[in-house]
Amino acid sequence: MPKLILSIDGVAIKEIELTKERTTLGRRPYNDIVIDHLAVSGEHAVLHMLEAQAVEIEDLNSTNGTYVNGKAIGRQLLRHGDTIELSKYKIRFLDEAEAEGFETTVVVKHRMASAPRPLARTVPADAAASPAVIRVLTGPAAGREVALTKVVTTIGKPGVAVASITRRHQGFVLAHVEGPELPRLNGAAVAGSATPLQSGDRVELAGTQMQFVQGVTGAVL
Repeated sequence: MPKLILSIDGVAIKEIELTKERTTLGRRPYNDIVIDHLAVSGEHAVLHMLEAQAVEIEDLNSTNGTYVNGKAIGRQLLRHGDTIELSKYKIRFLDEAEAEGFETTVVVKHRMASAPRPLARTVPADAAASPAVIRVLTGPAAGREVALTKVVTTIGKPGVAVASITRRHQGFVLAHVEGPELPRLNGAAVAGSATPLQSGDRVELAGTQMQFVQGVTGAVL
């Protein structure tokens, strides 16, 4: 199934599967994909699902235009890996059959774009293949587990602190998405570049403590 990965400032914040013949994007709340930014028109663009799950994007005479791979478009067929740009938001188009190859590409691009920094931890090359969950340790939802089955899973409280856990080819990473409060990983604030996760890591967000657990042997520490 074709899907979109919505990101802002290089941080993936949402994954959307395309299941409808017509999927609208815009600032108004009735759109299928709502992007709440003044530079995005109320009804900005629409995605058309064609035969054999091919997808076309059409600009709806938006004020600031719709761009694919840096070029303004009217209506265009999307290919795996294309990047749709609406203001400072970027939307990556994925063909599910090639999604794993896309994740490897993303890892390479992030490494090239970010400044070199000491590698504090290493993870096995096939770490993403093992099942993983986020286990809530404190608060009303204590004991609940959220399976990390999507490419991107967001956690936290909107307006306070929101973080994302992204599945990449080499494992899972934690990143700050929005809110004045930064997530903390094993007591240290996470800001800037996405940080690799290891089974047993403690995450604190918006006053709630959680634990990242990967593999069947994971246990609360």
